[in-house]
Amino acid sequence: MGSHRRLAPSGFDRGSSVALTLLSITAAALAAVPAAAEPREDARTAVDRLHTEAEKATEAYNEADERADELRRKAGAVRDRLARQQERVNTLRETLGSLAGAQYRSGGIDPSLALLFSDDPDDYLDKASVLDRIGARQAGELKGLQKALRTLAQDRAEAARTLAELTRNRRAAAAHKRTVERKLSAARRLLNSLPDAERAAYDRASRASRTGPAGAVPASGRAAAAVAAARSALGKPYIWGANGPGGFDCSGLTQWSYAQAGIALPRTSQAQRYAGRRIPLSQARPGDLVVYRDDAGHVAMYVGGGQVIHAPRPGASVRYDPVGMMPVSSVTRI
Repeated sequence: MGSHRRLAPSGFDRGSSVALTLLSITAAALAAVPAAAEPREDARTAVDRLHTEAEKATEAYNEADERADELRRKAGAVRDRLARQQERVNTLRETLGSLAGAQYRSGGIDPSLALLFSDDPDDYLDKASVLDRIGARQAGELKGLQKALRTLAQDRAEAARTLAELTRNRRAAAAHKRTVERKLSAARRLLNSLPDAERAAYDRASRASRTGPAGAVPASGRAAAAVAAARSALGKPYIWGANGPGGFDCSGLTQWSYAQAGIALPRTSQAQRYAGRRIPLSQARPGDLVVYRDDAGHVAMYVGGGQVIHAPRPGASVRYDPVGMMPVSSVTRI
């Protein structure tokens, strides 16, 4: 029985084996480096990030809540239509019942025989014309009933769809609300973990600036009224989901300010950017809406002099800030 000797690896093979072994060890070592070795996010940056995420969830909540309000109004209108249609159907059924009774009482005999045996042909002919009219009316009432029943079925289907969508939007709003509360709780915990001096510095940065520009000409009379309303809100607290007058979130402040000028804006910053004419930032005038970030998650009101009024974030008050405080997405003139 022949024996097989294992050939010794060549120099190239030995070198490859050593290199592969070293690569494997290096890869394993790199994989074992904990995530904490990466640059650590400082607490103040993390607080700002959590507030930004909470603001995004707040705008999503505002959108779902606004849609739910619309659906509640729509559901009420559909219910009213259903009641009216049901009443019409009931009336038509009663009318048809009366007509059927009148035909039954007439005997329903062949008109030619009834004329042959009638003691008073003129009286019969009068009655026959009445019965003909009753028959034509009955046919019309039947068609009306069929149409009313179809409309009633459509209204019921629409009501069911509306209520189903309302339920979905209520659930979405509740989910966004939980997200906001979770983010804000995490931010509060982080703030409380800061050393006293850092926390005091953060609080100072959150205080309202009441010194704004003067002399800039608003885009219109209503824009001037909206700016005046926004200035009257300086120092009011940021409250997520609020649109005044005691507190505001970012889009709540701009919506409320323009409402004081007689203009109804949508509820969310994403919708407000389409509420008027888009213009370049270089042409901004007091009253224009400045929308921030690619997601349009924050909105402020331009007041001139390179400044805006806005509701910044939880823990801060309505204040002035530079227009370039964060990346500008668009500017809208109402």
